[in-house]
Amino acid sequence: MLTGRRYTLPLQALEPMDLTGDGSATLLLLNPTGGVLAGDRLDTEVAVGPGCRVCLSTSSATRVYRSPGPAAVQRVSINIGAAASLEWIPDHQIPSPGAKLRQATEITMARDATLLYWDAWATGRVARGEAWGFDLLDTSLLIRDGTGPLLRERAILASTPPPDGLGGSEGFGYVATFVAVRPDREGWDDLAHALHHVLAAPAAACCLAGVTTLGRGGVLVRLLCPSAPVLGACVLALWGESRRQLLGLAPLDLRKL
Repeated sequence: MLTGRRYTLPLQALEPMDLTGDGSATLLLLNPTGGVLAGDRLDTEVAVGPGCRVCLSTSSATRVYRSPGPAAVQRVSINIGAAASLEWIPDHQIPSPGAKLRQATEITMARDATLLYWDAWATGRVARGEAWGFDLLDTSLLIRDGTGPLLRERAILASTPPPDGLGGSEGFGYVATFVAVRPDREGWDDLAHALHHVLAAPAAACCLAGVTTLGRGGVLVRLLCPSAPVLGACVLALWGESRRQLLGLAPLDLRKL
């Protein structure tokens, strides 16, 4: 049950849906302006109450437009209550030539809460030859529980990195991170092996991937994909297997097509 929703354009939170009849709330976050513009300051706060199940996604990929001045800023703050779950599965971001974006995500969760988190971005409009044309991409992620950080990372890509060098993507056009976390759970090797196996399926086999367990409470996947369809196949495979093992639920069809 959605107990509160408030937004100010250019962000919108659409009506919640129960797509599977299992009581999980699915909401799409929408930016009706068509993308992130120069000087935007976009703040999103999410609170998932105890025992609740929520999936948040976006209606489509997000364009980040050229910024002749200061960078656009996106901040996301999430709190996941006891025995609750959040599936954060937005579509990827596409930075235009000259784009500047600073993005920070902070997630605080109870020890028995579950998080399935996806973040992906394109190196540009690859089909138009605009790869690595953005000016700044500064992204950070912090996931923690009551005892401290579970995952902390930051990546800063400025100007044009050499595509085959440090900070590049070995010629692949899409970069993604998937994280599955439940702090009080142990024995993550089984899920790590399962995620490695699903990425070997034909639909995802042309990507490059690495799967590892966190120091505690989770598993992390890094991906390089050659195309948006392959990126989509990878997130469905990773998300579906993690949903089955951690939540006991079948894969969720977001019905965007």
